[in-house]
Amino acid sequence: VQLQAFGGGLVRAGGSLRLSCAASGRTGSRYVMGWFLQAPGKEREFVAATGWSGSSVAYYSDSVKGRFAISRDNAKGTVYLQMNNLKPEDTAVYYCAVALWRNSWVAADSGNYDYWGQGTKVTVSS
Repeated sequence: VQLQAFGGGLVRAGGSLRLSCAASGRTGSRYVMGWFLQAPGKEREFVAATGWSGSSVAYYSDSVKGRFAISRDNAKGTVYLQMNNLKPEDTAVYYCAVALWRNSWVAADSGNYDYWGQGTKVTVSS
């Protein structure tokens, strides 16, 4: 499975960006797509994730809840992250990831994801 993320850039605080990530390859019929961020000198952090394919469930970190929205287009194998009201502390490289089906899974645990994209940089100026 290969993932390619797009949409990062430079934006002022309060602005918006939309990230997208397309998955290609053999994901099977049930998989999760998620987003993580990594700020300079810090650990990778969970941002948001979809539910399993066909589910409308979404998961968010407390820091982005109410500002970010994740969505997916199953036909295109693409996940989107609409980021509104951006803050300077959102500055990071954002990575998309895919988790293949398993019985036990935790959205915020990066160890539960099987494939990762190359990352797209988001910079929010104050």
